[in-house]
Amino acid sequence: MTIRDRIFDRIVELNMTQKEFARRTGIPETTVSDWKKKRTNPTAEKILVICKVLGVTPEWLLSGVETHGTRSNAATIIAVDATTEAGELIAIYNSCDARMQARILGYAQALGKQVAEQENTSK
Repeated sequence: MTIRDRIFDRIVELNMTQKEFARRTGIPETTVSDWKKKRTNPTAEKILVICKVLGVTPEWLLSGVETHGTRSNAATIIAVDATTEAGELIAIYNSCDARMQARILGYAQALGKQVAEQENTSK
């Protein structure tokens, strides 16, 4: 199954029209139609918005493999929407110098340890 096959199958699953999909992604209807008619795939810069609208992961869209469960390897790359709180945090981190990045990372690691300890004590 190709990327375009997964897109159109998912559109059907969601009871969404191609017109609605085009409107929600901001991709011209003619482009979406060309994917179907010419059996081509979307360009790389469209992948994240397509995933967001279809409610799927980039891994699934590109490969058909779901990353849930224990069958697949742990993800080494995380795609984050820049308009989310996580995206804002990453933008702030990236705008800092190396010293400030080290402080932010140290703080995050300390918080992570606290969360892990709380989870262990609540079990």
